[in-house]
Amino acid sequence: MRPDPAATFETERPRLLRLAYRMLGSHAEAEDAVQDAYLRWHGTMETGAEIASAPAWLTRTVSRLCLDRMKSARSRRETYPGTWLPEPLIEAEDDALRPDNLTLSLMLALERLSPLERAAFLLHDVFGQPLDDVAETVGRSPAATRQLASRARAHVRLDQPRYEVPRETGDEIARAFFAACSSGDATALGALLAEGATLHSDGGGKVQSYPNVIEGAPNLVRLFLGLHRKFGDAMEFLEATVIDGLPGFVARFDGHLQTTALEIVGGRIVAIYVTRNPDKLTGVLRH
Repeated sequence: MRPDPAATFETERPRLLRLAYRMLGSHAEAEDAVQDAYLRWHGTMETGAEIASAPAWLTRTVSRLCLDRMKSARSRRETYPGTWLPEPLIEAEDDALRPDNLTLSLMLALERLSPLERAAFLLHDVFGQPLDDVAETVGRSPAATRQLASRARAHVRLDQPRYEVPRETGDEIARAFFAACSSGDATALGALLAEGATLHSDGGGKVQSYPNVIEGAPNLVRLFLGLHRKFGDAMEFLEATVIDGLPGFVARFDGHLQTTALEIVGGRIVAIYVTRNPDKLTGVLRH
């Protein structure tokens, strides 16, 4: 009996959504790409075509759809108001459900790659596709595709090494950081922040945020103390969680929902990623 095309697609949908999100950095755009792939899959199946490998066909189709979208997304981000961050992905508690092992900081490193470099790296290094299959997807020779993946790997892996932080430790630091911010504890903030810590804040021009990256622990301590004096009573902690592989938390600040992801090295915070753009938080609300 011929497998049910819809059931086959639904089995692959979670993996395809994760691939599309990693390529596009947007849940809505990822869902659109996967839905377009479903329509193509359904149409192909209705013709009675024989497909040797449904996962390979679907991966190739979604990847090509994402490549088309990446070109326009790149131009939109050039005019984005302030700092652009990927839409936050609230992670499952079971790390086994995170097979791609990418963090938000690595996602930002991917932004510096060309669309073809990003696709080659994700498909080959992250999602384990054979090089020949990746070459067919991106429309390049295997040798050229190997070079694309190699250049991407050099930028991503060397520039953004991965530091594992146990879930319990990450939760503790996230809670301590929020407590220090909401209470205006300068000593605690200074102890939590690495000397060269940075703050990246994405409000999308819709809510208050900082358009430029803020650098240095002393500057960040002064900033958080100022926020405490102004909004201390309007900070509400909702939950500690994992955001794109980094420890963090969801909170309400001055009435606005936001996520805060923390990159931690040696027990101290080296980067803070705050997403306040409401258009990027619909998935957090559903979560």
